[in-house]
Amino acid sequence: NKNMSLNVSLDEGVEIKEVVINIEKEKSISETSQMSQINVPIKQIKRMPAILGEPDLIKTLQLLPGVQSGGEGSAGFYVRGGGPDQNLILLDGAPLYNASHLFGFFSTFNPDAINNVNLIKGGFPARYGGRLSSVLDISMKEGNMKKWSSEGSIGLISSRIAVQGPIVKDKMSFIVSARRTYYDVLAAPFIAATTGGDQTAVFYFYDFNAKLNYKISDKDRVYLSVYNGKDKFGARYKDVDEDEEYKAKSAIWWGNITSTLRWNHIINDKLFMNTSLIYSQYKFDVGSEEKSTYSDPFTGNTVEETFEIDYYSGIDDFGGKVDFDWIPKSNHLVKFGTGITQHKFSTGILSISYEDVDQSLDTAIGPVPIKATELSAYIEDDIKVNKKLKLNLGTHLSGFYVREKFFPSIQPRVSSRYLLKNNWAIKGSFSQMRQFIHLLTNERAGLPTDLWVPATDRAKPEDSWQVALGVAKPIKIKGQSFEVSLEAYYKEMNNVISYKEGASFLGFNESWEDKVESGWGQTYGSELFVQKKVGKLTGWLGYTLSWSNRKFANINSGELYPFKYDRRHDMSIVLTYDISDMVSFSANWVFGSGQAISVPEYQYLISTAWGGTTSVGQSEYKNSYRMPNYHRLDLGISFKKEKKWWVRTWNFGVYNAYNRLNPYFVYIDNYSGQANQVSLFPMIPSISYSFKF
Repeated sequence: NKNMSLNVSLDEGVEIKEVVINIEKEKSISETSQMSQINVPIKQIKRMPAILGEPDLIKTLQLLPGVQSGGEGSAGFYVRGGGPDQNLILLDGAPLYNASHLFGFFSTFNPDAINNVNLIKGGFPARYGGRLSSVLDISMKEGNMKKWSSEGSIGLISSRIAVQGPIVKDKMSFIVSARRTYYDVLAAPFIAATTGGDQTAVFYFYDFNAKLNYKISDKDRVYLSVYNGKDKFGARYKDVDEDEEYKAKSAIWWGNITSTLRWNHIINDKLFMNTSLIYSQYKFDVGSEEKSTYSDPFTGNTVEETFEIDYYSGIDDFGGKVDFDWIPKSNHLVKFGTGITQHKFSTGILSISYEDVDQSLDTAIGPVPIKATELSAYIEDDIKVNKKLKLNLGTHLSGFYVREKFFPSIQPRVSSRYLLKNNWAIKGSFSQMRQFIHLLTNERAGLPTDLWVPATDRAKPEDSWQVALGVAKPIKIKGQSFEVSLEAYYKEMNNVISYKEGASFLGFNESWEDKVESGWGQTYGSELFVQKKVGKLTGWLGYTLSWSNRKFANINSGELYPFKYDRRHDMSIVLTYDISDMVSFSANWVFGSGQAISVPEYQYLISTAWGGTTSVGQSEYKNSYRMPNYHRLDLGISFKKEKKWWVRTWNFGVYNAYNRLNPYFVYIDNYSGQANQVSLFPMIPSISYSFKF
């Protein structure tokens, strides 16, 4: 007549050989009321063939319907016609503002540290807010409380390792993982040979994950997770002669830091509480330093002259939230909570310093950092009305206080599932979203010159509403289980922003608000997803038919035009086949319609400051041309061998197996007027060695 806990300790018995069963019970696709959601197995990510053999979470997501890449090799992703800033990326609850390494070719996530990946493209539950297009919710591993283990990999350009185990058995555990590239180390001898040792390249990225898990009692648990990742690209130069020594160095670097302190507490049998303190930072920095040391010909004293210039931008967040799970009845699961985040936006600051024997200068140019406060609260209820009808109803409330102005928002959410005969399910959803931060990004820039800025009176918060309707069904064909879903969606976005024609993140004569336009966006389409999760052969087929448009008053003469990542057709086939317990084969093939681009249709001459003339190209309509269609085949095979104390795996792969010269960008020759395609990645083989203890 009451709930009761009974713990029984067993004496040791006869020990038998360990058997590990790696199967997770998942709800059928027709059971849940949530739609537009995909859970990506970590095992699948690690087995996917990838460029240079580096497993990549974001590149795996790009193979899902409704998700597109930013370009050849890019680790950015665009969901249902939205921009990169419209994706809420959470790492253990902390927002991550830049998810790419190596100029966008790799993502920031080390697969050895990840436990679960969940992507939501629409029908957003009320507990999520702050972005328009998607939620990528990633949780880190918590550490093994029973025994020590480690795993890692050595590849062509990077290596990684992860170690986990108990600090106090059954009480406290940890996991630490790290990854670093060594391109700079490999290239150093060649650069030294060609420059006489006077020049050194700096080109690497690293990321570090750590998590501590402490079980205080059966009702209380504390977690502390930390992430730090950084890219650096630059050079050092040194010139020494009899009279003077000259040193110079320059670099571009960018990186993220996140940390989450979380306390889980079971209040009673029906109420659970999760309290979190969260910190997140993203910073982009460009700097140069010169130093000259020489002997004064008159006094004979040693003189030093130094000159430094540095440009940086970024965003710092510090916040807290509390979430509750409440089960009042067996057919209700209620979630509610509230949170607050303090933002600090550094919107581009240039610092200059100079010093010699006679004078010194130290100054900073740029706007004062902007502080803003974001508030949120939500409530949602997952209701099982009867055997056929299931609903998820909720509301997300949010507010943003900046420059003595408050922007409130009420965002209703609803998702539903109605079960038909033969396990067919009809699903529908409606959601409103509001976003209080903008990302200023130059479409032509190859660097992560992202400038995060707050919503203001002149650059209002972005809003969207999205409706989706679909069908889903688990099916069996000759004893093989598949899940099939078909969805159609329509989304409108207000107050999306873009740089004005010719504007960029550089320049200090005007504020960023003078450089941007606010406009309207529209995206719609349909997605087909067929997935096989169990058996020797696993994988999926994804197909997307979509349209994405933008409209700004002073861009393209105020006419509607295709968004840069408008892609009519997008298709992916992903397969993994276990030839035996020790050998597995993987392949993926992708196809996408050409990216929308602007190509000059005529030229005119303008006078230059030195008395000559130069030609300037002009297109009548923005993004009215298309690059050639994109398609690529990747192949991989792995050979696993179990040793006495460990397991080793050799992984061999080929990126772009049939050497398709896909376009990276297109430029116009000023003399001939001809459009020329630049391709970046030919067929690239890879090899890596993985181990697990």
